[in-house]
Amino acid sequence: MKELYKNPTLYYAGVPVIVSLWSLLVWGVYLPDAENKWQAEKAQYGKTQKIIAEILTLDPERLEFAGAEAATAEFDYAVAVEKTASLCRIPSANYRLSSGVIMTSGGQRSQNAKVVLKEVDITKFAKFLSTIQLRWANLQCVKVKLTKKKGLRDAWDVDLDFKYFY
Repeated sequence: MKELYKNPTLYYAGVPVIVSLWSLLVWGVYLPDAENKWQAEKAQYGKTQKIIAEILTLDPERLEFAGAEAATAEFDYAVAVEKTASLCRIPSANYRLSSGVIMTSGGQRSQNAKVVLKEVDITKFAKFLSTIQLRWANLQCVKVKLTKKKGLRDAWDVDLDFKYFY
């Protein structure tokens, strides 16, 4: 075996053959595959841009949260619910908020709150819930209770229990 490594034919013939096979493999297999992947990524990017433009056309209010101040000093349920309700066009007379004290359990601080929405349609409720949870990532909706108003076509009373983790 040691004589094989000492044989100059290996280095003069074998290494150039291996290098040329490697370059042919790169040229014939890896470059076309990379080109196909690049084209697929470009097509996906174009589709994504169209979807983003459509979302912004259908729901331009999302930009208001994107431009909101990035670093808030401390989370406040009153501010969060008021901003989200006004964005969802829910009048202040149609919601009620009651929040608890900040509690520490196992080194984790949290605060509970109950939000009651009165006589809202299902789309306003869904927009309210998705917007408030999208805007504040540490806010979790623990419980939702929907009660249909009798005699009205699309009017609901909604009880929401939230928990915010600091």
